[in-house]
Amino acid sequence: MFKGIVLNKSESGFEATLREISDEELKSNAGDGDVEVRIEWSTLNYKDGLAITNRSPVVRKWPMVPGVDGAGIIEHSDNPAWRPGDKVILNGWGVGETHWGCLAQKARLKSEWLVPLPNTISAKQAMSIGTAGYTAMLCAIALERGGVARGQEVLVTGAAGGVGSVAVSILSRWGYRVVASTGRTSEADYLMALGASEVIDRKLLSEPGKPLQKERWAGVVDCVGSHTLANACAQTRYKGVVAACGLAQGMDFPATVAPFILRGVHLIGIDSVMCPMTDRKAAWARLASDFDLGSLDAITTEIGLGEAISRAADVLAGNVRGRVVVDVNR
Repeated sequence: MFKGIVLNKSESGFEATLREISDEELKSNAGDGDVEVRIEWSTLNYKDGLAITNRSPVVRKWPMVPGVDGAGIIEHSDNPAWRPGDKVILNGWGVGETHWGCLAQKARLKSEWLVPLPNTISAKQAMSIGTAGYTAMLCAIALERGGVARGQEVLVTGAAGGVGSVAVSILSRWGYRVVASTGRTSEADYLMALGASEVIDRKLLSEPGKPLQKERWAGVVDCVGSHTLANACAQTRYKGVVAACGLAQGMDFPATVAPFILRGVHLIGIDSVMCPMTDRKAAWARLASDFDLGSLDAITTEIGLGEAISRAADVLAGNVRGRVVVDVNR
């Protein structure tokens, strides 16, 4: 038996409970996994918050163990590519949505989903980075590949959140002048400590704006969507690059084609869930070599597995700074 958070929905309603799970129950619900992993650390992401509070149809089968992220040690593998004792990371792939996830002390996963844990990163650090940090690195690489030269001014929206915090840290470390947009201006000192050169109120971007505005940003990492993304595109310089990865303000995109056909702006969608393994490994390699692991203490809040249910609403409300890591053994 092991502990895990189990979500269930039936005619009598929805419930999220922390309880004991048997190996037999795990296998019957995640039987298509060929690797069993002893989870050491997990995370509480926005998507996990939606699942645990039943705010959105994130979960597509019941019962479900949430947890889109996990880091731990392989206990059993039916795939010769992985051996007991191997340390691994799991991000995405529909885990916590259609396949039992990692907010538990054990997970049964598909071997092709796993990334080796870099030698220079601990399991806790990997989860402090998590899907949010790995997504931030995918965005940073997109700006780099798009030709945004270091030293130029870039915008990060939703900067005090998980993706935004890591993006600010990465891009400033790479030599960009980072402007951080946030609705929590009380977090200005925090963002400046991560490397932001300037902090602006999200209200400057979140209202309807003109199709083309004064050019400012060479690159953008947008975690927000809706009018914020539209205004960011409208303010991006000629041949600039916008990496879109979030929808905190909304899924809509109330924009025109003007930035794209008149300024040649590149809008790149960043998908972390089904991202090809080659790109995943490249992102984690860059995180291991280029990311300041020392910044994780400022970015991260640590909780126990028993606190995850009660903290889910805080994540959705934006009341959590940076990343929330979960020690599944307490």
